[in-house]
Amino acid sequence: MSNSTLQPTDEPRTSRPDPATDETVLELDGVSKTYGDERVIDDLSLSVADGEILTLLGPSGCGKTTTLRLIAGLERPDGGTVSLDGSAVAGDGDFVAPERRGVGVVFQEFALFPHMTAEENIAFGLKDRPEAAREARVDEMLDLVGLDAHRESRPDELSGGQQQRVALARSLAPEPEMLLLDEPFSNLDVDLRVEMREEVRKIIKEAGVTAISVTHDQEEALSISDRVAVMDDGRIEQVDRPEQVFQHPESRFVAGFLGHASFLSGYVGGGSVETGLGTLDRDRIHGLAEEYEGTKLDVLVRPDDLRAEPVATAESADGVVTHRRYLGPTVLYRVELGNGDVLECMHNHTDQVAVGTNVAVGLDADHDLAWFPASQR
Repeated sequence: MSNSTLQPTDEPRTSRPDPATDETVLELDGVSKTYGDERVIDDLSLSVADGEILTLLGPSGCGKTTTLRLIAGLERPDGGTVSLDGSAVAGDGDFVAPERRGVGVVFQEFALFPHMTAEENIAFGLKDRPEAAREARVDEMLDLVGLDAHRESRPDELSGGQQQRVALARSLAPEPEMLLLDEPFSNLDVDLRVEMREEVRKIIKEAGVTAISVTHDQEEALSISDRVAVMDDGRIEQVDRPEQVFQHPESRFVAGFLGHASFLSGYVGGGSVETGLGTLDRDRIHGLAEEYEGTKLDVLVRPDDLRAEPVATAESADGVVTHRRYLGPTVLYRVELGNGDVLECMHNHTDQVAVGTNVAVGLDADHDLAWFPASQR
């Protein structure tokens, strides 16, 4: 793990907003959900603060969409409680219907009514308001999402990004306590996906609503969120700010799921760590306590932390290039060191290093490095 204790990493983690500064809107306490013999959610606890955008991130089948459905009231938990604004809405004999929870949902496929215009779709959930108030709220939402000029357009006359904004406006129109987004960008092409991530975050922040998003896309989660909860096998592995989960992952799963992860084996001795790339000062390793003196560990390095330079002879090399992957703007090289460690290095697309080339590997990272005990491999 990347901190200074050897506590087990398979214990369920609970993340709670700071009560001194944040108001908790949502709290899941020991929530579980089983389908048949399969436990999909396992003792999951999580808190979300007022105005926060939190993303549930994980691979397909990890339980993130089920968690979203439990929050929305589309599923009932088998154990634990779900609370909104301090009141239980599920668990301990309580269950509040979805329509009474004050929660808006933006589905993956947008689910717009094809026969209705943009303004009619947005007004759909406002039937209980007087006509003047309903029209004013629709105008406000169309202005918020920048679609006033398309108020009379039906979904098939709108682009994918415009349809998403209508779906978002429709969910925000009734002024929900919380907004839930289920893989909101997966139906958009790559370029539009990036643009809409920025648009949606801006709209949610301007609306001042608390939001929970679900995705398997690491870049999306890191870019849109105030905090990210990384899930695996029905449990939360880590929840924290995007920068923290990326730079200081608390498990090897989190390290690998959030991007390319290589592990540099080392031995702690004195004020340094001996590795296949030479000696690292101990203060470059994040939270490495004195108790680890004389132990083996694995240092996490990302491709952008490393650089491979060709050398003339095998004797002067750290390793040899075993694989090259062209990615357009960049090239990813895989290097096998003399001690058997395999590292990935990211270079500019103009660099040309052939497979089989002897290379010296430089560690260019200007930040402290996360690590894991070698015993946890």
